[in-house]
Order: sequence, then structure tokens, then C-alpha cells
Amino acid sequence: MTATGTADFEPSRMRWSPLLASDIDAVGQIAKQTHIELPERIEVLAEILNLFPSGCCKLMIDGSIVGYGISHPWKLYDIPVHDEFLVELPSGPNCIHIHDVSILPLARGHSAAGSYIALVKDEAQRRRIASLACVSVYGTDVLWQRYGFRNVTTPEMSEKLHSYGPSGKYMIAM
Repeated sequence: MTATGTADFEPSRMRWSPLLASDIDAVGQIAKQTHIELPERIEVLAEILNLFPSGCCKLMIDGSIVGYGISHPWKLYDIPVHDEFLVELPSGPNCIHIHDVSILPLARGHSAAGSYIALVKDEAQRRRIASLACVSVYGTDVLWQRYGFRNVTTPEMSEKLHSYGPSGKYMIAM
């Protein structure tokens, strides 16, 4: 780290790689640092990895995991309840739900989230799914808007959205 708190590395050394079951403890450590107000059981994240490994990635710098992205097929306008097991993926999904993108502060500011979203878009195209969805928390809706997401609200989703805390906003990108 430099004196200003920014990372002392070449951003070109950052790479998204497939997340493995053996990485789940590192994911848990990152989640504990970045989701203090919205903790989630590591078993929930491990379940998504097991159900949909092609939507789960780790951000690497020089052999260290500095972030992760977790996504899965889902139904548009249907919000998975925070910290609850999915049990199974829906048949006939019409979106890829970006469950979580979490990047340690030292790796932020280098478009890593955008790179992960591009990977998710590619996966959606391979599966002929036209939409992405997420729940923005901690005021990150501005970040998501940069990548084409827009806020959507319906009365039916308010209870599930409430599980994401007061800042939770459901967002979609087509």
C-alpha cells in the first residue's frame, strides 16, 4: 500500500479466475471485512458455488484472493432472501442474479467489478438469458448504474428486499 492507501501493484496483474470449493474460506474472510452490516453465512455462498460454479469467480493478484463475484440463474423481479439457501435453481430462468461482488479496498478503483459483470454477461449470453439483476447495498447503486443497471421497485418485492437492509435496491440490466 502507498501512503495514500491505494494499492502498490500493476492493475494488469488482476485476474478473475473460477472460484473453487477450496477458496470458500478466503471468500468468508473477505465477506467478513466487506459486509460487516450484512453478514451472510459462508454455507449460503458455498451452496451457490455448488449450484452454479460457472457464475462464481475469485479476483486474484499475485496468487492472493482479493475479491469474489457470485451469481446464479434466477427469475427476474424475484429477489432471493438475503442469507437464505436457494435449495435449487429455477427451471426456465430469465436472468442471472448477481448475488455478490466484493473486492477488498486495495484492489478497488481498477474496474474489477466491471470486468466481473462482463463475465456474467458472457455467461448469460451463452445461456440465452437477456437480463441481469442484483440488489445494490451500501449505496452502490451509482456503481451499478455505470454498468447499465436501473432501479426497479414493485410492492411484491419489498419484504424480500427488506432482508438486505435499509439501503437495498433491486436493479436490473437488459
